[in-house]
Amino acid sequence: MIAHRNLGLVAAGATLLASAPLSAIFASWTWLVQAVIAVAAVAAAAALARLGRTPLWVQILAMVGGLMLALTWLFPSGAELLAVLPTPATFGHFAELLGSSVEDMRSHGVKVPDTDPLLFITVLGIGGVAVLVDVLCVGLRRPALAGLPMLAIYSVPVAVYVDSVPPVPFVIGAAGFLWLLVTDNVDRVRRFGRRFTGDGRDVDVWEASPLSAAGRRLAVVGLAVAVLVPLAVPGMTVGLMSTLNSGVGSGGGPGFGGSPGRVDLFAALSGQLNQSQVTNLVTVTTTEKDPFYLRFGVADDLRTDGFRVRGPNGRRVNDELPDPSRRSLPGVERTRQRATVQVSRDLNMPLLPVYAEPVDFADLNNNWFYDPTLQVVFSNRENSRGREYSFDYVRSSYTPQALRRAQPLPADLPLRRQQTATPDVPEVRALVGELIRGARTEYDKVRAIYDYFSEDNGFSYRLSTEQGTSGQAILDFLENKVGYCQQYAAALAWMVRDAGIPARVAFGFTNGSRRSDNTLTLTNRNLHAWTEVYFDQIGWVPFDATPAYGVPGSTRSAWAPDVDAPEETTPQGGTSDTPDETDPSTEAEQGPNRFEEGADPGALSGSDTPAAQRPRWPWLVAAGVMALLLLLAVPALRRLALRRRRARPAPAVRSVDAPDVAPSGAGQPVTMVVTDPDRARADAHAAWDELIDTLVDYRVRVDRTETPRATAERLAREPLVAHTDAASAARLLGRAEERARYARDPLTGEPLPAALRKVRGALAEQAGRRTRLMASALPPSVLYRWRTAIADTSSRLVNSGGQLRRRLLRFSPRRLIATRPR
Repeated sequence: MIAHRNLGLVAAGATLLASAPLSAIFASWTWLVQAVIAVAAVAAAAALARLGRTPLWVQILAMVGGLMLALTWLFPSGAELLAVLPTPATFGHFAELLGSSVEDMRSHGVKVPDTDPLLFITVLGIGGVAVLVDVLCVGLRRPALAGLPMLAIYSVPVAVYVDSVPPVPFVIGAAGFLWLLVTDNVDRVRRFGRRFTGDGRDVDVWEASPLSAAGRRLAVVGLAVAVLVPLAVPGMTVGLMSTLNSGVGSGGGPGFGGSPGRVDLFAALSGQLNQSQVTNLVTVTTTEKDPFYLRFGVADDLRTDGFRVRGPNGRRVNDELPDPSRRSLPGVERTRQRATVQVSRDLNMPLLPVYAEPVDFADLNNNWFYDPTLQVVFSNRENSRGREYSFDYVRSSYTPQALRRAQPLPADLPLRRQQTATPDVPEVRALVGELIRGARTEYDKVRAIYDYFSEDNGFSYRLSTEQGTSGQAILDFLENKVGYCQQYAAALAWMVRDAGIPARVAFGFTNGSRRSDNTLTLTNRNLHAWTEVYFDQIGWVPFDATPAYGVPGSTRSAWAPDVDAPEETTPQGGTSDTPDETDPSTEAEQGPNRFEEGADPGALSGSDTPAAQRPRWPWLVAAGVMALLLLLAVPALRRLALRRRRARPAPAVRSVDAPDVAPSGAGQPVTMVVTDPDRARADAHAAWDELIDTLVDYRVRVDRTETPRATAERLAREPLVAHTDAASAARLLGRAEERARYARDPLTGEPLPAALRKVRGALAEQAGRRTRLMASALPPSVLYRWRTAIADTSSRLVNSGGQLRRRLLRFSPRRLIATRPR
């Protein structure tokens, strides 16, 4: 028992080690802490069950119960008893988590955040694997088979990870599996006693003999080859970071491969703009005369080393998407347009170029998703290479007056807290404070910072930047005032955030200079970065601070004009940029802050709340309950079918034709009824088999060495002593089986099915309630027959494998070589 407990603990530890590859798909280690709790609960339940020397099925139920208690404590619904005892509401909550996990798996890119649905499905899977590993290793003593469920854990990151899975977690999992095998083999050796050599010296379990040492060396070499050879073989696809750093995709042109949550868009943009070769990347046809930039990515996570890309999440592009054109605001014009994009085979990335605020897609499957917050289209399974698709989008334009009416966001709003966080750089904060001094509105603050990046202030465009001495990239740029789009976009977003206004960096394509009617051909020279600023009730508004002369196809607007251009060349010059202080409509149109009215702070401007959908968890629970009931009913249905087949005896008589010897019908054929001994013997055997199964179902001792008469007499004396009719029926069944086995003529004409019913009724009457329930729901006779069949099949497979092994060992290639003549 102590050895079993030790092996159970090793099985639990090996399961946790096998789950190490999951670290490649989670952003933090919360899943591991919860998995340790669940596996510990499973191991503790198994150890307690084995202390009582319970059968294997009780141990399995105990482990499942321990897992349920752990899940209830880790993922409570609020309706539990004593915080750990599940209720029907708890299982409903689990069903909701399972349903939500499917959507999260489809919408999140690796590395995924710690959402309850994903954590629940992960902990449930690891706990289930822990149960299987314990059953296979401790209960069935088949540790090699435990590698299959442990391998299933490793297949999860392989299936969802776009890049190569890190090798270190796999090595950790393999070490756990080897630990399990070694522990089981050591336990087997110790059960046989002490090892000794020919000279009588005892050998410890861990002391290596020459044969075992050779086996260990072969195992180490095999494991090393299995791990190192796949690492040396080039992959089928180009990895993300190698693609971005080199600037060359697998197709020979620019590449942005990888997963949507790990794209280094800054590195990609820098590499593509510095290439001397011009490569066509995108062809777009749009109904809009002067479209804004085609975008594909957003960086909104500001760290000390600059902006980074967060993993997107959202809904399928084929679902109903938010339509901002349904909301009208003064000074905001929104028109619906349509575009068709064709991506060349030289552009390989898990993102699709689209115009801002798409509302409807065509020619895209369910593997593509849209993040309404980042306004990006992404996939965890497919890439953009050679793809053609169409979509409708909303083109929004704003007047400066409309942007000035936007109110500051509340300080405790999650959107503001996240999108205004900046590293502590006092020089930048002091410069921002000086620039926005006297600005009354959010838009005036943004314009003051935006206007600072002008030629009058010494800023210029150049792809080769100068190195500074401050140790801070933004300070070097603000001091040297030389850079290209990514420096301008990141610096503007940083400074706007320091002013307390949400801002981020967007990536995409300018309109370029190669245009034919409504079709634009965009190249790697048109890759661009700009800034987007969030205004209340309006949403994300683009500002491009990069000098227009350095950006082919640059687009300017009334709210963000070209600061280096003469005043009269500003588009929509008839619109005044200064608010009318005496206009009473300005204050009237301002309106309250929409976040104070309870609107969703993370929603985009104009996004509609999706219609409430009926919960699917009741159907999932009902389907699960039905499947469980059907599974549990299989033994009872099998027993019922077997009983009915045995209760339908074939007729023991048959008709033959014989000549009529009577004088009245000389020579005429007549029908004679004779007894069929073979059918009567088969009926007796079927009745006796049914009696034996009935005895097994009702827990009556069955002695296979007894004769049918001895068994019938024992039944009449012991369990059926109070039932005279049932005792006579048992003797009849015994006599029929005895005649069928040993006599020339079997017993015929007796009501064997009626005798069986009498015996079954008498046994059921005196049996306990639990025995009757088990005989009906889970008949032991069926379970015993299945267990025996599995054991026999396993033995045959083992024998066949042993014979094949012996044949292979006897095989020698020398026999194929002809004997050389002397």
